[in-house]
Order: sequence, then C-alpha cells, then structure tokens
Amino acid sequence: MAGLSKVTSGGTVGLSKLTKSATAPSSPAAGDMWFDTTSGTTAMKVWSGSDWDTLSNRFSATGGTESTYSSGGTNYKVHTFTSSGTFTATASGSVDYLVVAGGGGGGGASNRYGAGGGAGGYRTASSLTVSATSYSVTVGAGGPSRTRGSDSVFSTITSTSGGRGTTTSAGGNDYSTDLNGGSGGGGGTYNAQANGSGTSGQGTAGGAMTSGAAAAGGGGAGVAGGTGNTGTEIGGLGGNGLASSISGSSVTRAGGGGGGGWNGTGSSACIGGTGGGGRGNGNSTGGVSGTVNTGGGGGGGGYGAGGGAGGSGIVIIRYAV
Repeated sequence: MAGLSKVTSGGTVGLSKLTKSATAPSSPAAGDMWFDTTSGTTAMKVWSGSDWDTLSNRFSATGGTESTYSSGGTNYKVHTFTSSGTFTATASGSVDYLVVAGGGGGGGASNRYGAGGGAGGYRTASSLTVSATSYSVTVGAGGPSRTRGSDSVFSTITSTSGGRGTTTSAGGNDYSTDLNGGSGGGGGTYNAQANGSGTSGQGTAGGAMTSGAAAAGGGGAGVAGGTGNTGTEIGGLGGNGLASSISGSSVTRAGGGGGGGWNGTGSSACIGGTGGGGRGNGNSTGGVSGTVNTGGGGGGGGYGAGGGAGGSGIVIIRYAV
C-alpha cells in the first residue's frame, strides 16, 4: 500500500490509498484506489463511496434485452436472449451465464398414453472469459409433439435439447429414438418402453418404464421424472427444474413434462415439473405445452391424444459494472 497525493485545481489536499491485491481493501474511503489483480480482471478501480468503479479496461457489451440491478453492493448488467441474436463485447472480460436448451415434446398415441418430454439442458456458471468480439447466441426451440427440442449455444457453451417423451402403441411402434437429451423423456407403457437418459451436468433421466401403467414424466434439470401409476393410471410427475437469480430475481426453469394417463383430473394428476414443465393429461386430452423460454418439457397426451410441445430455451449473460 502506498500513499498518493490527491491533487485538485487548488493543489494537494491530502493522501489517498493505493492497494495492489486480488482482494478488495476493507473500510475504504472515497477516492481510494485498488488495482484488482484477480485473474481475468486486472483493472484499476476507485472507491466512489458506495462501490468500486473500474477505471481501466472497463467491460461493456450489447445484445439481447438489456437490464441492470444491484445485489450485495455490486451492480450488474444483464443481457437476456429469448430468441437468437448476437452478444458483442467491447473489451475482454469475464461474464456469468445461464444457457437453457429447448424442451422435448410430449409423447402421444392412438391407443396408449404419451410420456412427458424431457427439459432442455441447463448450464450455468460464472467467470467465463470473453474477448472483444461478437458472439452468435442460439436459443433452442421447443420440440413439437413426439419430437426432441433444439440446442442453445453461447460462445463455447452448448446446452443439449430435451429428449422427447416415448410414444407408444399396441402395434409395438414406440418411436423410441431421440429419448435422450439434456434431460431424458419419460418411459412408456405398452411393453414398457425405455425412458431417456439425461446429460451429465445438464439434467436428469426421464421416469422409468412400468408395464401396464400410465406413462412416466420427463426429467427436469434438478429431479428425475416420476413413474406412472399402475392402479390409478395417473401419469408420472415431471421432474422439477432449477432456480437461478442471474437476472436479479429467482426464477425456476427446465422442468420436465408430466406423463399422460387415463385419469388426468385433479390437482396432483400428471403435473409437470416446476420450471415450465407442461402437464400431462387424461383420456382423449392432449398434453399441455412447456412454458416458453424455460426449456420445460411438453406434457404427455392422454389415452388416444397427442403430446404438448416443449418450451423454448433462453440465454442470459451477466457481468458486474
């Protein structure tokens, strides 16, 4: 720590402090300076009286829907992409991110129950280094009924689309491809078609297959899908998603779709996972679509009905200002 002359138009009026460290000085006075040596930051900062303002290599960017908020004494700028676009950084710096892929569509069949679609892959972390360049941002679409979703991409981060719910039929054609994904689609009913698996670090598996039961729920980012009930023929629950406060308030995303069944009524029947998972439905009623920009899986259709579409994904980027 060294003393610096604080100069104004009237001459030297006192001393400020300069600290070179990866840790912010404690109890600073307005005008104190800190050279932040944290890896990926390395910038000169000055204490304004309420916050450390960056003086050199100040990071900024454009793209998406821009907003700001303050938390814990730090001001943040947020770029939210609900559709594909471009993130342009004006300098090198470090950002936090949330990248959620599109959810898988729920299953449906002419004479069986459809399983819930899996949630889109959910990836979030801090301190991703970016350069002074433009980055394409891809927001994955949700999959239609019986179809997996699409990936979401930012920089080197790719979140895998949600697997689709199994579609079953008494004829044995279960359309069992594309069940795996960020989170897996739920297992079926006729001859117990397999459930889809999730991707490590992005989601969970769909609910397990159970012969003779209602269809299973799709996997969510935080919890695997539930199995269908044999006795009551109520579809399995969609797996719950995960919450993030990257945008300034806590929002849960990437819930799995509920499984379809015979009995789809009642507050606890066939419901999708928290975080935008669509509800499965009962006899002859189509599954409910996952919520847009959550990556939620589509709900499975009831006996003889189609599944709901998966919800589209989202990309959110944040950094301190």
